Amino acid sequence: MRATLVGVVAALALVVVVPATSSGPRGCPSAWVRGWQQLANRIQAPVYCPTWMPNPLDGNIGGQYIDIYSVSKDRSYLVSFLEHGDLGSGDVHVNFRGYPGTTAIPKCTTVVLTGKKPIRGVTPCFADPAGTRTARGITATVYRVNQDADQWHILLAWHHNGGLYTVSEHVITPYTYAAVVRNLDRLLAGLVLVRPQS
Repeated sequence: MRATLVGVVAALALVVVVPATSSGPRGCPSAWVRGWQQLANRIQAPVYCPTWMPNPLDGNIGGQYIDIYSVSKDRSYLVSFLEHGDLGSGDVHVNFRGYPGTTAIPKCTTVVLTGKKPIRGVTPCFADPAGTRTARGITATVYRVNQDADQWHILLAWHHNGGLYTVSEHVITPYTYAAVVRNLDRLLAGLVLVRPQS
């Protein structure tokens, strides 16, 4: 019983409390908006800013939890936030991607090691669709088998304005598969669009 209570308290501590409003989030949080606005301006396309992140992460591009900030020549981007837990407490890893001007799922390079000769190929970066999730006018497809920085993640992908957008989270301690799905639902419900400024 005591172990169960400790587990419940620990699980509750992993959730960042954000006041709920009936109309949903109004804008990108002031502490995070600068980085997301700069990204939108750089790629000259809308980006989705989170208004909530799983504990202990925040959505501050350039902050302490930023892991990858990458923009390609085709204007696609990957913004990744990561916290490595101390003493085996686990990792929290969330990725945001955008592919302006295309709705096609990108291809990823694969390498299978078999003896002395690796077998190289390509595969969709997001695969194994498992239904949809809907929030705030976004209907996102759930993908369970993903590649590259999204490997071992559950990923939500949707289309907006002729582009493909994704958010994903790694299934790893301290979050179970079910907890990651709940986190992704909350992330999706809290996304706000940041449009480029001229």
